Amino acid sequence: MSTTASERLSSRRIIGYVYFTFVVYLAIGLPLAILPTYVHFRLGFSAALAGLVISIQYIATFLSRPWAGRISDRSGAKVSVIWGLSMCAASGAFLLLAALLDHLPWISMIALLLSRLALGVGESLGSTGATLWGIMAVGQEHTAKVISYNGICTYGAMAVGAPLGVLLENHLGLSAIGFVTLAVLAVSLFMAMGKKPVPVVHGEHLPFRSVLGRVAPHGIALALGGLGYSVLATFVTLFYVSRHWGGAALCLTTFGAAFIVARLLFIHAIGRWGGFPVAIVCLSVESVGVALLWQARGPWMALVAAAITGFGFSLVFPAVGVEAVRNVPEQTRGTALGVFTGFADVSFFLVGPAAGAVIGWWGYASAFLFALVCVLLALGIVWALHRRDGVTELQSGKVTKSMRV
Repeated sequence: MSTTASERLSSRRIIGYVYFTFVVYLAIGLPLAILPTYVHFRLGFSAALAGLVISIQYIATFLSRPWAGRISDRSGAKVSVIWGLSMCAASGAFLLLAALLDHLPWISMIALLLSRLALGVGESLGSTGATLWGIMAVGQEHTAKVISYNGICTYGAMAVGAPLGVLLENHLGLSAIGFVTLAVLAVSLFMAMGKKPVPVVHGEHLPFRSVLGRVAPHGIALALGGLGYSVLATFVTLFYVSRHWGGAALCLTTFGAAFIVARLLFIHAIGRWGGFPVAIVCLSVESVGVALLWQARGPWMALVAAAITGFGFSLVFPAVGVEAVRNVPEQTRGTALGVFTGFADVSFFLVGPAAGAVIGWWGYASAFLFALVCVLLALGIVWALHRRDGVTELQSGKVTKSMRV
């Protein structure tokens, strides 16, 4: 009973920190299903530019991840979260401005790009800071749990935000999305300012190059494995339009719901079986879902495929992330988290031009075939890392045994 009570207490404390991740990704999810069609049909720009508007956010996120990690490590996670929420609020203001200037397409497009860039920086600062804040507050032994809850907030917010954004845009226009984003983030900013900070861990920090070298293989696997979701989030609206289907936002909701269910059901799997075995199973399931999306012949099949993809992808980030973070000392874990998460941004950055080029040649469904190949490559990398760690542990055990003899 005492163990159960302790688990509940730690869960409540974790939720108090990862809530800030939720509002950051709510700001991301609200315009996600709207912007491609808004840019393409309302402003009159090409599908490639519509993809760029989505992808450019992840350029800013990727470039600012190391900076966010350093701020979290050296100035404190609370500072990172406050700055992140401020940038997300600014993105809402630029989105509101873009809606008010939609009669001037190029000016509106510039405001949209500024909104996406601010949102990208806000994402890296807010999510990295919130994750590290939670880990430092509840203890290193709960790292996988914090990362898992953080992911639930991430994709839960996307699942809620996408249909809510469609609803707001249909009834009140794009300006309503900008206003709601600005209001929610402003309130959350005041909440973050009132929370108690955690002490900064002092000690020698690893050079960025060393952190990158230790985390890069895991990050590449995450980037490739995340392309299933990246393609779904970026192109599912246009994919549905090309098939004359309705309800594209439900695909993102179904993905997010399955993602959350899987994390809640298997949240202790990483601690029980290890990060790499869990990641191998999850990537295998995700590949099945992406393959079904590629072959979808109707909206219901696409919904089932999105659910399988979300269920499979659910534990990839925490499973591989736990293995990546344990390779660096405690005082550098904010930087490691920032670098590792930055590889997820790479997948979103690349999916716009790469999958867009594939779509240009073979149609919208081919983007999911491209994603399937990438997920299978991620599975191979994780398998190789698992084998490498197994060999290292075996050799270490032999050395220890010979020393004892």
